[in-house]
Amino acid sequence: MTNKYLALAVGACVVMLAASGARAETTLKFGHYNAESHPMHKAAVQFKENVEKRTNGAVKIQIYPNNTLGSPPEILEQTRNGVVDIAVPTSGQLDKYDKAFAALMLPFVFDDIDHARRAMDGAMLQWLTPLAEKSGLEIIGVWEYGFRNLTNSKHPITSPDDVKGLKIRTPPEIQLSAAMAALGANVQKIGFPELYLSLSQGVVDGEENPIATIWSAKFYEVQKHLALTRHTYQAIYQVVNLDTWKKLTPEQQKILREEGAAAGKLTRQLLQGEENGLIDQLKAKGMQVTTPDLKPFKAAMGPANAEIAKYAGPDNVAKFQKYVEEAQKK
Repeated sequence: MTNKYLALAVGACVVMLAASGARAETTLKFGHYNAESHPMHKAAVQFKENVEKRTNGAVKIQIYPNNTLGSPPEILEQTRNGVVDIAVPTSGQLDKYDKAFAALMLPFVFDDIDHARRAMDGAMLQWLTPLAEKSGLEIIGVWEYGFRNLTNSKHPITSPDDVKGLKIRTPPEIQLSAAMAALGANVQKIGFPELYLSLSQGVVDGEENPIATIWSAKFYEVQKHLALTRHTYQAIYQVVNLDTWKKLTPEQQKILREEGAAAGKLTRQLLQGEENGLIDQLKAKGMQVTTPDLKPFKAAMGPANAEIAKYAGPDNVAKFQKYVEEAQKK
């Protein structure tokens, strides 16, 4: 075949492919920080399977769980830079790029889990989505990490006085460190991948996390006491690198957004359905569980609220509190 006819044949193939709508496969890297037994990973698997099925394999998802790609802040930074395509950061991780997200973790502001979810799903999401876009991220789903609780290896916690002097690890999120400091804890910031070892070696006395994380990370092996303080609620936002997002077709974007929302619902269902059972299992593993009166804990949050407002900006805090109050009325 001459070069002329070869070129014509190749051109005809290109036209036929374009006409048929055929596209090359796209594989998206999805990194997260929880163990494969955690509800977040189960939701990630559902997301992967449904996206691949609904796109007929044109979009494939490769999941990297359990901090395989780095610590949570590192995974988010890689997602902003396009090294990773999808992440599920907390608002405390997102606030490094827009301070409005910092207001979302004010301690003791929600009455219960339903109140928190109503607030996160409504007009607040419309406020936050364009802010994430300015940081190079597209929000496609609201997931959940849940209410955080306090564990330690020293003694039961029934009042704020029991927290004083304890060496408590928090992630590098000012809202959590400020809340623990307001209770009199000696706050230590340690990366999650190093936390179990730090607890086992006594580098810190305790930590604070949602029940599902305390269970899946096996902290019951190195922590004797669990206090159900529910001091901070954490939403999780499933985000896609904005450049990656723009390369997807409108139909693919629609599918990812729908499946991100569905995975968020699954996360919530699993967390809520498992929590009471997990507390019982933690007790069976030897943890002593206390349910303290939270009013004195909330009353001690003045310094924490002031520090968070200074960091997040008073306007952002006021806007967040407006959404919280509106959700309370529903």
